[in-house]
Amino acid sequence: MIQFPIARTTLLSLALASLLGLGACSAPSRMPESTALSARLSGASEVPPAAANGSGSVDAHLNRNTNVFRWTITYEGLTGPATAGHFHGPAAVGQNAGVALPLSGSLASPIRGSITLTAAQASDLMAGRWYLNLHTAAHPGGEIRGQVTGRN
Repeated sequence: MIQFPIARTTLLSLALASLLGLGACSAPSRMPESTALSARLSGASEVPPAAANGSGSVDAHLNRNTNVFRWTITYEGLTGPATAGHFHGPAAVGQNAGVALPLSGSLASPIRGSITLTAAQASDLMAGRWYLNLHTAAHPGGEIRGQVTGRN
């Protein structure tokens, strides 16, 4: 009897690969339930632009199953303490909109918070139609601003 060890090994490998492939096909595909969002804050992004050197960022996540929105806002270089902060929307870049979500509590950097959004708010946020701005005494209309968008 002639033995073919290479052929037998190859057949076993192919059989195992086929089984694993079938298992992968039957596994449910899962989309991430959380979307990462971010914004870069600057005076130049204010409408109209603010002559200020402050800068900052928004690091946020939206759970698409529960609409829980969580954020961390960091900033530096403002002309004075932040007197107010808001997420505004719906608005495209370069447009102004009403307050969609006021920040509460301490406005010292970093600002952290979370809230459950309505379906309409979550939709506008996911579509990039929200922005964040921080206000100071020197810039009561807003000193730094940034459009909140998804990130990869």
